[in-house]
Parts: sequence; C-alpha cells; structure tokens
Amino acid sequence: MIILDRRQIEDLIYLPAAATAIRDAFCSTSRGEVNLPPVGHITFPQVSGDCHIKYGHMQGKPDFVIKIATGFPQNAETEGGTGNGMSLVLSATTGAVQAILHDEMVMTDMRTGLAGSIATQALARSDSRTVLIVGTGPQAMRQIESHAAVMGDHLNFEVWGRSASKAAQLADKLGGRFAVRSVSDLETAVRSADVIVTATGSTKPLFQSDWVSAGTHITAVGADAPGKQELDVNLVARADLRVVDLAAQCLDHGEMSHAAVQGLIAGQDVLELGQVLLQAATGRKSPGHITIADLTGIAAQDIAIADVVLKAYRAKGGRDV
Repeated sequence: MIILDRRQIEDLIYLPAAATAIRDAFCSTSRGEVNLPPVGHITFPQVSGDCHIKYGHMQGKPDFVIKIATGFPQNAETEGGTGNGMSLVLSATTGAVQAILHDEMVMTDMRTGLAGSIATQALARSDSRTVLIVGTGPQAMRQIESHAAVMGDHLNFEVWGRSASKAAQLADKLGGRFAVRSVSDLETAVRSADVIVTATGSTKPLFQSDWVSAGTHITAVGADAPGKQELDVNLVARADLRVVDLAAQCLDHGEMSHAAVQGLIAGQDVLELGQVLLQAATGRKSPGHITIADLTGIAAQDIAIADVVLKAYRAKGGRDV
C-alpha cells in the first residue's frame, strides 16, 4: 500500500500531464465509460460546514477511487485551511486498499482548477484576454494558475472578493508570476470581463444578469453541494449555451438546478463538457453569445488526478510500504 501526504502529492502533480488526464476524464464520462454513483453529502449548518463523498470507476482502470472532501469556512484563519480530505484508491479486482492519498484538498483544488480552465478554453472567445476571478480562497488561486497553464500567459487576471484586503493579498501573492490585480468594483469588472470565473461557497447570486455583456464566458465552480449558488437564474436562462460536467448532477445541485426548479430551463437545455471536447456537440457558435460552464466536480476527475499522482510516484521509484 502507498501512503502519501499533502507535500508529497503537490510535488508529484505536473499541471500539463494533469490537464490532459482531466480532459480525458470528461471525454470518458460523456462516452459512458465511467461508473459514477450519486454524490454523498453531509452538512453541518451550525458551523456552515459540509462534506461530500465522490466515488467511481473508469473502464480499463485497475482501481476505483473514493474521495472525501470537507469544507469548513470558519477555519479560514487557521493553518489547516477551510478544506480537508483524502482519496482512497482500491483494487477493482480484489477490493484491497492500494493507496491512501491524504492530500488535504490539494488534488481536489488542482483538478477543479484544471477543469475550470479546460472549460474556459473550450467555450470562451478565442480573443479573450481579461479573466475576472470572483473569490479569494485556495480555489481562486488554483483557477489563476490553471488558466495560465492551459491557456497561456497572455491572460490578464482581476480578482474580486467580499474582503478587499484578501483580494489584494491574493493579487500580491501571485503578482510575480502572472498579470493579476485586485479590483473593488464588481459591477464594472463583470461588465468589462471576457471571462468570469466564480469560485466561492456562496448560497446566493454574486452579480446581476444584466451586468454580463454579450460575448462573455462564465465558468462557475462553487456550487458543488445542495444550497450553493453563484449565478443569477436569469443569467442561466439568458445564456446562449449551458455546458455542465455531468447533466444529472448539475440539474440536481449545480447552478442549473436553481433555474430548472423555476422552470426556466430543462434537461435538454444543457450539454456535457465531454461532448464538446469530443466534438460530438457544438460549443460557442458566435462571438456575441453568452456561455456558461457549470462544474460541480465529478469522480472521474478524482480518478484521473489520483492516477496522475500514483504514476508519477512510481516513475520516481516510489514503492508500496
């Protein structure tokens, strides 16, 4: 059995290789090659905490993965951070535990960041330059890193958060590596952005639909559990294209679910990202269209990132203990 901690896992993840694996995972999902049971959720309302359990098996893989991830916002000022968790890798032949990857959310954060950038690359206008990041937590940082890695260094990032000081801190932290600055006026930033990435734990819309200009692409990654919402339902209804990581999941508890409950959209009004990547469905059709990617996070991503880590570990001579 292999046991790896956060530091070891971070050192083993090479973003370009991980991006390829995540992209392939979306394609495998849309081809029906991944067994993805419903997500398990536990909430702790008294502390605004939550836990979700995602698990699945990909055809042809010798192992299956069970991922446990927690989010407890009140830990923001502690060294442990707001998120924690691990992935268990088990043999699909014997059921034996093959690896315990105690990543403390690193793998989840990285695969979510990469998923966001893959969706943006597939759906945004080709001339997009300004990327507005709404949020200041670990996922906001991962989205900046991943968008730069996947789409190139021509992007200019703006960061907005409810805490102006946290937005400034994030911009300062990443300013030596990327073109990034903090902004204080959300409406102005939304109106001028080519791409908007929402990466928060919000339970209500972050901005109004009419702030969003024609041609904008929005990647929303925060609504990974029931009750969470980042986008105005009128914006979801207004969009010319709605793309999701998994239709059943996003219509259950993603951004799409809120619009669907109100009768503004239906299941046939969404496409899966894997379909677009496989060119089985058409993505953006016009530079003036508004496009949305609703990413709730799927176990196929967790399988893929765990596989990347274990392959890198073995390639470096790592052995079972």
